[in-house]
Amino acid sequence: MTTLSRRRFLGATGRLGAAALIAPALPGLLEATPLGGAAGIQLYAVKDSLAADPAATLRRVREIGFREVETAGFAGLSARDFRRLLDAQGLTAPSAHLDFSVPETAFEQAHDLGAQYAASGSLRGLVARELSGGMTLDEAHRTAALANRLGEQARRAGLRYVYHNHHIEFADQGGSIAYDVLLAGTDPALVQFEIDCGWMVLGGRNPIDYIARYPGRFPMIHVKDFLAAPLRAGNAAAFATYAYPGAELGHGMIDYRPIFAAAEKAGLRHYFVEQEGPFTRMSQLEAARQAYAYLAKIR
Repeated sequence: MTTLSRRRFLGATGRLGAAALIAPALPGLLEATPLGGAAGIQLYAVKDSLAADPAATLRRVREIGFREVETAGFAGLSARDFRRLLDAQGLTAPSAHLDFSVPETAFEQAHDLGAQYAASGSLRGLVARELSGGMTLDEAHRTAALANRLGEQARRAGLRYVYHNHHIEFADQGGSIAYDVLLAGTDPALVQFEIDCGWMVLGGRNPIDYIARYPGRFPMIHVKDFLAAPLRAGNAAAFATYAYPGAELGHGMIDYRPIFAAAEKAGLRHYFVEQEGPFTRMSQLEAARQAYAYLAKIR
């Protein structure tokens, strides 16, 4: 999910509206759990279906085999009403991508949802006027300062704040990159990170390297892939003219076996499959089923 499209999605769903019943195990489900736990999906991956029929989409997600979700908006419902739909299907949402323009509202939504992690799909619109090109080092320092403040507010609210990356954090800025500034400039007790592996690879970096260097800072990852294309790491113009289409898991360029192996040793707690568009080969829900099948093969 791109930085701007995620913010537009969160904004649109926010304008539309502001005793769990655990479903029995469904017959014929694969237990696609590479870490021995619940498989998760970032619901932005099925956003069109979710907007059209939230209840039916969540039922399909559970039928595929997913047991955890990460939200990015609530399909026109309040967080509390969306939670009721999750409960009805035996789904849980340990994490939510939220709009932090009003942090208090974001934290209230996280609690209504039953989430433990309050994640930012992007903070760029809150710290930068220019929303294109790679993240500058100055922008990274300002983002780190904001993330620390949000982390402290989240802790007071009984939540954990998590920063999610895109490709923009990995543009070469004179031998340094913004993502390293974010990791160094944030308090580990207040700010954790969710590696979007697909975006990180497109930025020319290896998730395994970061997982090894910063154990315990990545409780979650996004499992995402793209169609193979030449990487242009360090070229800021390439980030502004991004044109790599998303791929169904198993049909792109990333092998997730070693990533899961490294992440498990470093304290990974949740993972969420996600796919960028355009969805030209199959529908969003069919792609979600393909993603689950891929996970089943690498468990």
